[in-house]
Formats: sequence, structure tokens, C-alpha cells
Amino acid sequence: MDLGCGNGTLLYLLKEKGIRGQGIEKDEDCIVECIQRGVYVHHGDIDEGLEHHQDKRFDFVILNQTIQETRNPGEILKESLRIGKKVIVAFPNFGHWNVRWTILTTGKTPVTDLLPYRWFNTPNLHFLSVLDFIEFCEIQKFKIEDKAYFRDLSRVKFRPNFFSKLALFVIS
Repeated sequence: MDLGCGNGTLLYLLKEKGIRGQGIEKDEDCIVECIQRGVYVHHGDIDEGLEHHQDKRFDFVILNQTIQETRNPGEILKESLRIGKKVIVAFPNFGHWNVRWTILTTGKTPVTDLLPYRWFNTPNLHFLSVLDFIEFCEIQKFKIEDKAYFRDLSRVKFRPNFFSKLALFVIS
């Protein structure tokens, strides 16, 4: 299950690999694109809950650059763990050195490839770093099963809170 699946690109790639998936998306234009790609999508807002899904219905629930756009990330993740065995969470790392540098030198919110919006039109409600998410998981008692950090297409192993642009966690 891909929550906030956007235009269905990830679901399409999974389908090409023989993996059955479905998504939930609230943007009607994105839903049309999903249908054109031949991926299964529900029209809905994940902030309104996932109660219509059975417990442990899915092997994985994916929130790919979605968690920072939700009103209540803790509730979304709890519900995701209820309906899925594991949850994959990927988000833009607001602790990346370039984000920090832009704020320090310009005093303005940065616009980057992963953060392509200005402050007034961003869908992001929460600005989190790698360390923020790790601390959040500890507070919520979510177990981090695996993690990976990326800068463009390369993996980051050294000081990921500072050098990674994108963080990916598998939690249970």
C-alpha cells in the first residue's frame, strides 16, 4: 500500500517487477495519471484515517515523501503499522548541509530538487531531519528495522543527518 502515491510512478515500477500494490491519493489529477498507468488507486485523504483497512492486510505500507505532508505523522504511522507488517518511510532531510547553509546565508527557506516549493506553496507541514525521525521513533516506540541515506543516487554512510538529502527507514 502506497499512501500518498502521487501519480503512481512507484506503484507502476513495482507492478513491472510483478509486485501487486495499491495506493491512496487525494489529488484527482494524480489519480487520473495512476489510472492511465494501470495502477490500482483509491481516492482518499490519509489524514482522515485508514480504519476501512484490515489489520496486517499489507506486507509493506509505503510513505514515500509523504509523512512530512501529513497533519499528524504519529497517527498516520500507527495506522500504517496496524494495516501493514512493516512501514517504509522516505522523506527529504531538512538537516542536509545545503538546507542549513541556505537558511544561514540567505535567511530564506531553501528551494532544492527534493524541496521544490517556496514557503507559501509547499505541501510540507513538518520539516524533519534524520535525527528528528530517529528521536520520534524512540518516543513512539517504533522499531527501526533498517535505514538508508542518499545524496542523489549515491548512498551516504558518513554523518547522514548532515550529508544525506533523502532518508529511508523501515519501521515495525
